[in-house]
Amino acid sequence: MPPIQVRPVSTARERRILLEFPWRIYRDDPVWVPPLLPEREKRIDPARSPFFQRGTADFFIAWRGDEPVGTICAAEDRKRNAFLGIRDAIFGFFECINDYEVAAALFEAAAGWARDRGLNGLLGPFNLDYEDSYGILLEGFDKPQVILCGHTPPYYQELVERYGFVRGRSGDNIAFESRLDMPEDDPRLRKMDRAAAIVAKRGRVTTRPARWDDWDQEIDHAVRILNKGLAVLPDHSPWERAAFAAHAEALRPILDPDLLILGMVDGEPVGMVLALPNLNEAIQKANGLRRPWDYIRLWWHSRQRPACLSFKSVAVDPAYWRYGVFAALLHALVQNARAKGYQWMDMSLTSDDNPMTPRLAEHLEAKIYRRYRVYRYEIRNSNFENRI
Repeated sequence: MPPIQVRPVSTARERRILLEFPWRIYRDDPVWVPPLLPEREKRIDPARSPFFQRGTADFFIAWRGDEPVGTICAAEDRKRNAFLGIRDAIFGFFECINDYEVAAALFEAAAGWARDRGLNGLLGPFNLDYEDSYGILLEGFDKPQVILCGHTPPYYQELVERYGFVRGRSGDNIAFESRLDMPEDDPRLRKMDRAAAIVAKRGRVTTRPARWDDWDQEIDHAVRILNKGLAVLPDHSPWERAAFAAHAEALRPILDPDLLILGMVDGEPVGMVLALPNLNEAIQKANGLRRPWDYIRLWWHSRQRPACLSFKSVAVDPAYWRYGVFAALLHALVQNARAKGYQWMDMSLTSDDNPMTPRLAEHLEAKIYRRYRVYRYEIRNSNFENRI
């Protein structure tokens, strides 16, 4: 059998192999939702990807003879490292056949890339994006992933941990699920109604939908609220306005102002919730837009309202945690979602050590149905060095 060789991606043909390699790994996986190739092409393009405004990256393919058997990306986010005072690389686009020799060769290539740049560790997987499809799936292989979430085979956990990766964050990332189509007299709804009524009676907390005609100011509000509300997490690095605006602009075609809600105290925005229609229900039918006719399939299936609403973010300025803003926001979101006919709600992803997580689960009697882990590999004490 030919030896494994890992080589950098340097041609248009190799870039296409990198982007289409997941179809080899998941072609027999009935719950996998393929990534949209046009979006992946943009993400690895230095001229179009926001990541390359703050960092650098290279891509690699593992070959056994003439056959591609795995892919990986190694990258440095200089701005994130500077803010956190660290010297880490990130890895992503990790896809691999079930062969430890291949995985080890890919990880060694990424570790060598990082070592050559004086970096101390590998963190990931992040596909050059901290909001979309990150982490290794540990639990929940029986359902398709929702929008902005990833899916990996069960054997990936064994591959990364055998090489020496350990949990890279203080907590795992989890997704909850909760029904929305319960009857009006359901105890969960009554409990939320009572909590919202108590908050409303105090007269200081109100909610409102996002204002599309004042988009720039709404972006300002959202960046400020997120950076204050998420600063309690140990590895949070703040959003830059330009990066957040680009992320929001990409989502704007699917945003519903009734599902992007601001919480106000005395008229000042101090909290927000964001939920997105789970377009993965349609995207799963479109085969990643690999062929021209896939666009027709996506258009056809996207005409139907998805059954799932994906609750993506809740943030409240910690100075107002005791004001009932969270209860008011959650009540408004659930009421609007039910009125629009959504049947169930995914809540993803939240860290299991986020102080808001237990409150969210309690209010909705939600259950964990997926768990992801971000891993870190210490390069300076690596197995790679010991083998030299």
